[in-house]
This record gives sequence, structure tokens and C-alpha cells, in this order.
Amino acid sequence: MTFDLDDVKKAEAAKARAAAALKRPSAILHRTPFVPPIAVAAEGIYVDLADGRRVVDGVGGAAVASIGMGNKRVIQAIKDQAEKMSYVYNAQCSNEAAEELAHMMIEQSKGAFELVGFVSGGSEAMEGVIKLARQYFYETNQSKRRNFIARKLSYHGNTIGTLELSHHISRRTPYEVILDHEHFHHVSPAYAKRYQKPNETEDEYVNRLAQELDDKFKELGPDTVIGFVAETVVGATAGVVPPPKGYLKAMKRVCDRHGALFILDEVMSGMGRMGTMHGWETYGDGASPDIQAVAKGLGGGYATIGAVLMNKRVADGIRQGSGWWQHGHTYQAHPIACAAALEVQRVIQDENMLQNCRETGQYMKDLLTQKLQSPNSPAAPYVFDIRGNGGFWGIEFDIPPEQDFGRNFNMRKRFGVLLQAKTMEKGLICIAMDGGADGFRGSHAILAPPYNITREGVETIVDLFVDSVEELVKEVLL
Repeated sequence: MTFDLDDVKKAEAAKARAAAALKRPSAILHRTPFVPPIAVAAEGIYVDLADGRRVVDGVGGAAVASIGMGNKRVIQAIKDQAEKMSYVYNAQCSNEAAEELAHMMIEQSKGAFELVGFVSGGSEAMEGVIKLARQYFYETNQSKRRNFIARKLSYHGNTIGTLELSHHISRRTPYEVILDHEHFHHVSPAYAKRYQKPNETEDEYVNRLAQELDDKFKELGPDTVIGFVAETVVGATAGVVPPPKGYLKAMKRVCDRHGALFILDEVMSGMGRMGTMHGWETYGDGASPDIQAVAKGLGGGYATIGAVLMNKRVADGIRQGSGWWQHGHTYQAHPIACAAALEVQRVIQDENMLQNCRETGQYMKDLLTQKLQSPNSPAAPYVFDIRGNGGFWGIEFDIPPEQDFGRNFNMRKRFGVLLQAKTMEKGLICIAMDGGADGFRGSHAILAPPYNITREGVETIVDLFVDSVEELVKEVLL
């Protein structure tokens, strides 16, 4: 075996930089109560840390890495675009990569969407949704429409506007006094496992939620409502909560009845994450949205990009008015970001990854169920639900109040916080949170591997996760 001297020198230099980084305090204001470890390289589902450890990323960062890291085709596409043209301002010039990506996304929607606008991420996409929806009614001379109806236990982004739309209690709390409560309203979540009544059928539960939405329209004044906004599959707040059968279709029917827009947030659950290109193709029962936001899986972590998709109704409303989107950012439709996303989508298509996503997703569910809900598992009494589809899975835990944080001497922190730390200790990155059921009850974890994960990769993730859960249960609950 021969070694390239330059490669050896580069590897040694990287190790030296990593060692130096570990010796000095971080100058970043981090978004966590702890200083996170420094990642220095990534390939597939593996992430190398500056302290020498190699860990498995079981959640793709935040359900972002749709094709894994280090894909040679995408890296080359980024290089090629950077060499050809790194940037143009989209208020002055469009660019080939953006135009090609837009056409591809419209074609993938099979007639559901007519136009697309690009942004730089999920929160920006949902800000763009809010503004586009209001602009549509402004352009069509329905200026009385000023109210949005969203859901409790929802999350739509971390800007002020998207927090107003959201109902993520802990993320709203510091800013509650400056949030707009006049134009943003919330109805019950579609969370059957927690909120469907014992004597209620699924159809009855959906009908009750549809009636609640209809009542909210009437309370606000039907001609004042811009639209109803929902995550197709609830992500961060409650941990991968799919809607009950018929729910999205029923909500759209209420919106149509009152002339409002039916809006879906698929920042987490879209672009293939559920095993179909759009989450509503799995759960919508034929109901497609008027406006939709996507982001994470679009660029797969290779670039910061999001998009706002709109159907013919909305596109025609804008075209027949001003004719342009009255919304913009400096890096909107960035050529390199669009080139990266375009190649990510081509890779997904060329390698038939969505089929693999569906198949390995079912395998992940089977393994999680067998291992965590087995009578022999110490975790079984605490596993409340295992749910999801494709490459998006949530595991919810229900800790009895007498054993939970504040009453249990061993439980110095909530179970979700402890679980995230435990999985990292074991060599697995996952997302784990607390309070998903109502702001306090319930702890959940999220797993979201890339669409091209192998069965062996699934086994590795599940084994590390189950080992972490069972060890934590023994440490703090038994």
C-alpha cells in the first residue's frame, strides 16, 4: 500500500488543529446549555470528533442529512458551481441552478404546485409562507384577512414571526411578551395517542378536530382568516406525530369552505423523509396544500436552503396582482446552495432512495418494537409509543410522576435531556426532548437516518439507542 505524502500531512495538520481547538475555550455563543463537542469530519452516518471519537449520527443532525455526508457527486456539483459562479443577487439576476431546481421540484409534485420561491432554511421558509399567504389575499382584494390559525404543540421556526405561529412552549417563553397574540391563534393538536377519547373512534376524533377548527373560523370571522397551518408530521415539539387518517383532508375541507388557505409545514417531514417526496402523499388522503414549506432534506446538509411551494390558485393570485413575490433576502436562491440541492435531489432519484427509505424504515420500526417493547426489556414499562414512517421515527416515553424529575433523587434532569447525553456517551447522536405531550408530560427521542441507510446501519443505530435507553432506565428509574 502506498501513501500520498500530501494526504498524510493534511491529516496530521487536521489532528493538530483539532488538538489546539480542544485546548482553548469556545468563542461561540452556543444554543445549548453545554459546550458541544467539535466535529472535524463526516462520512455517511459517521462523524469524527476532535477528541478522537467516531460517533454514529442517527438523526442526520436534525433530520437534515437525507443522503448521508461525503457524497462525491454533490461535492463535485458544489465545486463546479463555485468555479463557474459563486453568487448573484436574485433581485438582479436569476441563475441556472435555481431555475433547474425549481423546474425539478414542480415536476416532482405531479401537478400539486405551480411555482416555487427559494430561501436559506426552514425558519425563513415559514416566514416566507406567512408573507406569501397574506400577500395572496392583499393581491386578490381580500385585505380583511389577517388571522392565522395554527395548532398547539406545534413548531414552525425560531424567528419572531414563526414563533408566533408555533406553540413550542419552552422556545416561546422568553419572548412571550413581545409575540403577537392578536393575529396568531391555536387549536388542538392532532395527537390521537394522547388526546383521542377512550370511547371515540378515529373518524369521530377527526370530526371533533374539524369542528373545533370550523368554530375557530366562526369565532374570528371567516372572512378574516388567512389560513390554517400545520406540520404534516409534528417534528421537534412532540416527536414525530403523524396525523390520524382523514385529518388533513378534513382540515382542508374547512379551509375551502371559508375561502382560506390550507398550509403545510414540511420543513422536517418533506422532501422524502416519510418515504414519499411529500409527507401529504403518505398522510393526506389526496389533500395537497395551497402553500407548503420545505427545507432540511432539500439540500441534505450540503447547503443552507429552503423553499416555498405554491399551487395554481396562489400563483394565479400573485400573477394577476403585482406579479412578483414581495419578500426577499440577500442569499435567496444562492447559486451554490441551489446547485447542491439540485444534485442531492438527482442522487435521491437516480439511486431510488425513497424505496430504500421505506424498506429500511419498516425494519427500524420492527427492531425498535422488538427490543424496547419486549417483556424482557427494562425500558418496556416506560415506552409509550413508537411511531413514524420512512426515515422519521419517534420514540415516546411516559415516566410516572412519582419517578419523574423533582421527585426521583436520581433524576436530576428530565429523562429526555439525560437520554441525549447518554446516547452521545455511547457513540450515537440523536435528538431527545421533554414535555412533548403538553409542555411537561412525556419525553421523546427522534431518529432520522439518511434515505440510503443500509440494514446494517439501521441495526447499529437501534443497538446503540436501545443500549442507551436501557442503561439510563436502570440508572435513574429502577
